[in-house]
Amino acid sequence: MPTDESDVLANELERTHPKVGLVFEREGTFIQTILKRPATETSARDMRVPLELRPGGKFGHFNPDGGGLGRGTGPKFDKGLIPVAYNKMGVEWTRKSDWATDSARKAVLSTFRHLVATSMAEYRKHMDNLAMGDGTGTVGTITAVATAGGKDTYTFDDITGDGFDIRLLRDASFYSVYNAALTVRKPFSTLGAVAGEGPIEFYDIGNKQVRFNATVAAPAIPTDKVVVSGLTATPPVSLLGVMYHHSDASTGTWLGLDRGTLPQVRANRVNAAGAAFALPFARQAINKSGNRVGKDALSTMKAWMHPVQQDAYERTGQLVSVINMTTKSQGLNMYFDQNNMQLAGAPVRTHFSWNKRRIDFIVESNWGRSEVQPVGYYTDKQGRKFFEIRDTDGGVAAADIFYIASGMNIFVMNPAGETYIDGLAIPSGY
Repeated sequence: MPTDESDVLANELERTHPKVGLVFEREGTFIQTILKRPATETSARDMRVPLELRPGGKFGHFNPDGGGLGRGTGPKFDKGLIPVAYNKMGVEWTRKSDWATDSARKAVLSTFRHLVATSMAEYRKHMDNLAMGDGTGTVGTITAVATAGGKDTYTFDDITGDGFDIRLLRDASFYSVYNAALTVRKPFSTLGAVAGEGPIEFYDIGNKQVRFNATVAAPAIPTDKVVVSGLTATPPVSLLGVMYHHSDASTGTWLGLDRGTLPQVRANRVNAAGAAFALPFARQAINKSGNRVGKDALSTMKAWMHPVQQDAYERTGQLVSVINMTTKSQGLNMYFDQNNMQLAGAPVRTHFSWNKRRIDFIVESNWGRSEVQPVGYYTDKQGRKFFEIRDTDGGVAAADIFYIASGMNIFVMNPAGETYIDGLAIPSGY
């Protein structure tokens, strides 16, 4: 009887591809533009942003033939207060995972080196997610709930939800659930829940669903909010993102200033009311901003949007484009160069984590950050970055941990110069 393959299987060498495939994204596109700008160093006290709210000077005619000139007036100043948002990310690994991968003969990559090399990008991604939001730490609005086996599965639909689906959530991360008004926190319990927070164990971006290895006893319902880890207040307060600063609301506050009595601190809005993108929206949005702060203040304005709205804009251009063929053979390309698009004169910037139903015109010189502690490794007084885990009996556990942390926030110097389009329809297929 001949020797077949099963007889020699024990002699065969196992081959592993030398590169590791990355099956998720770590884009921190918008937060990097903020982090690249010079920071304003501050203490743990709220930083002040002085604002000139009203002009001064009493203008009018007078009679030079002995008439009185009257009294004058001066400008009105006030201040916005920027709180510090403290964020951290812990990265932990066991000593065995380190030993088993610490050379090229053992593994494709070193666990320790890989964690150190990628953790900063992962931290920026979490910060970028918060920078998309409204300052409450909300990263998703639930549109459907299913519970089985002590585990909650949530759907986040773009149309009936908040325009983000599950893009701002991260697989394997911990989150809390709040009611729609953010006045009640609904703790997770059972299975993998820790301190009322639950971990995501299944992340399906195609179907816009996540499953938590825990359940909310309350229970969770559609319109409930998913909030980033570490927040328990009602309402929660987090990094002040785009949707916080880009708001024309006449209620509530902006950096402690009353939006109702100070329209100067409201951004400009064009409400598409569920309609598809149309060219007049962009010009109207920019003109609203220019009407308040003047043309010169708009020179660095950029149009930030999700690629679905870039697609909608491109479709409008395709309807009026003409292809001029030359005698030279050339390939067909019915699409525009996405890297050189402009919208009403504003360069287009796309980000897959942007709200699918918005286009935000951002004046980059308006934006900055206050910083108590820059993004970096958390260290002790001796400068150590890496810490051993302690066992429950007080001894050393065979695991280590390091943290990346920061104390900072994002601010806008002039909300009157900011403008946005919201309520846009999402093109079919997305």
